[in-house]
Amino acid sequence: MVNLNGTLIANEKATITIDNRGLNYGDAVFETLRFSGGKIYFWEDHYFRLMASMRILRMEIPMNFTMEFLEEEILRTITSPEKEGVSLRVKLLVWRKTGGKYTPITNDIEYVISFEKLDAPFYTLNEADYEVELFKDHYITSGLLSTLKTNNRLINILGSIFAKENDYQNCLLLNENKQVVEALNGNLFLVSGNTIKTPPLKDGCLNGILRKQLISILKLMQDFTLEEASISPFELQKADEIFITNIIQGIVPITKYRKKEFRNEVAKQLLPKLNLKARIG
Repeated sequence: MVNLNGTLIANEKATITIDNRGLNYGDAVFETLRFSGGKIYFWEDHYFRLMASMRILRMEIPMNFTMEFLEEEILRTITSPEKEGVSLRVKLLVWRKTGGKYTPITNDIEYVISFEKLDAPFYTLNEADYEVELFKDHYITSGLLSTLKTNNRLINILGSIFAKENDYQNCLLLNENKQVVEALNGNLFLVSGNTIKTPPLKDGCLNGILRKQLISILKLMQDFTLEEASISPFELQKADEIFITNIIQGIVPITKYRKKEFRNEVAKQLLPKLNLKARIG
């Protein structure tokens, strides 16, 4: 079941037109949400990120697109007796409507809400081997547009193919200044001693919800110093620990980059704090 502009439709019957602007021009933004324990994790942060993204892309925000309305639409889409107690990955995709004959571009929008089941009801730490490599065929452009969660994801797709072909679990992306920006599917944190670094938004990394939450957690931990600063590829092999964050998986420790193997002690410290923050909001 999906929610297409407020109408619940079976997946196989949901359709879009061939001139859809999200399909043709990548003119769309989306939020990936985690639903667990009867609530949407960090919903307020997701909502305000979506609103900011729509404003930056000059989309017309409908008057009824309030936080309460969209939350109700999400819950209406996913709520049924067989979904009680499960965890879900929910996607809210918004695109600009196709204009008429004489107005090819409009700022009005349409949306769809879809979901799929997740295995774990809360964030867990996968301690399996997780090797990464730099993806250097293409670069992220630093700046505001790269921080948005749009459906322009060719670099991530090509990086994923590179990782699969070379038996890596993930790749790290660079910007045009050869600074390490993020992973294919999440933000990056690098631990060196008591200092934890994450790339700043100005370098072009995604303005991730889990990134924001971990930054707020780390600022309260007196044992660590947090820096939002550019990361050089040369710093990777000097780090004690590196991990990736995203809203679905939580914290993903990297175990190996080239000849360097990493620990995951800080990730283990952060995980229960993250789960607690997710549950209490």
